[in-house]
Amino acid sequence: MRKICWQLLVLLFVGFLLADLAAAVRLKDIAHIKGVRSNQLVGYGLVVGLDGTGDDTKKGKFASEAMANMLDKFGISVDSADIDLDNVAAVMLTAELPPFSRNGSRLDVLVSSIGDAESLHGGTLMLTPLRGPDGRIYAMAQGPLSVGGFSLGGGGGKSVKNHPTVGRIANGAIVEREPPSTMFIDGKIVLTLNMPDFMTVSRVAKVVNETFKQKIAIPLDAGTIEITPPSREKGVLVPFIAVVENLQVTPDVRARVVIDERTGTVVVGRNVMLDAVAVAHGDLSIQISAMPMVSQPPSFSLGETVVAVDKQITVEEEPGKLVVVPRGVNIDDLVKALNLIGVSPRDLISIFQAIEASGALHAELEVI
Repeated sequence: MRKICWQLLVLLFVGFLLADLAAAVRLKDIAHIKGVRSNQLVGYGLVVGLDGTGDDTKKGKFASEAMANMLDKFGISVDSADIDLDNVAAVMLTAELPPFSRNGSRLDVLVSSIGDAESLHGGTLMLTPLRGPDGRIYAMAQGPLSVGGFSLGGGGGKSVKNHPTVGRIANGAIVEREPPSTMFIDGKIVLTLNMPDFMTVSRVAKVVNETFKQKIAIPLDAGTIEITPPSREKGVLVPFIAVVENLQVTPDVRARVVIDERTGTVVVGRNVMLDAVAVAHGDLSIQISAMPMVSQPPSFSLGETVVAVDKQITVEEEPGKLVVVPRGVNIDDLVKALNLIGVSPRDLISIFQAIEASGALHAELEVI
């Protein structure tokens, strides 16, 4: 037992020393353990104490009915139709329950208005249960909101800064139920790559097996590796996982060009290659201007004032530049060639789409 622990500690130390390799990354940065995951929580509650910026209970019944139900739990019977409050807002709560959370752990809570409240500034969230996808309560939230904005108005004017209908409560929820953990499946650990790739999964299995001097890692598919710990004793499992997570692996990256037409953003991967291709670029600018012209008749005449529009059309076209890109160039040569013809990000989108259509782009073109 002591010998195994000592070996694992030595391997952990060696793993940290190898952290400075240029082309390698830690395994924990490209993969995660199956069963170790966060869980989303959601809840419905009330924010009270607003300065007249709450929901209009005459238009919607979210806040009035929720307030009537809450008062009923305190032994106060009130008809929701008789409740008319403008200092209360109905809100939805969202939070993320991290893995290995224990009873008493605290979570940050995001509070968002679902009614017509103008601002949640200065409000306090009443005690609200947070439920998971299975409908069970995992945490309880309560506390004053922190809103990074304001909404002020009066006399027909209004001033709004940032988003005042969304607030946050730092450490505002307390975990009441621990999430289930399935880190070990039949005594084994299953690693899942964030981006599945056959070459990467093969490298991961090879590094793990070479580190522990035995075949304990078996790749199941392009994104899954099954690892059998050399010892199943609880005192060894945590150091073992720490060593595995800090192993250095060089991931294989697909050649890909990502284009965002909405913002004009173009991202080119380092493995993008081109065949021999010639690229020409030229801008065509058409400008149409309209100038009103008024014809005024002489005084005491029977003529009428006539308004005419004089249109002027100007067409300008910059001389195109033809750049020949040799075969097998990498991303550096490609960027230099495109900079020679002075292309903009918007022009790059059309150029890459045309190159891909010609069959000269050896990469995956993805438009988002």
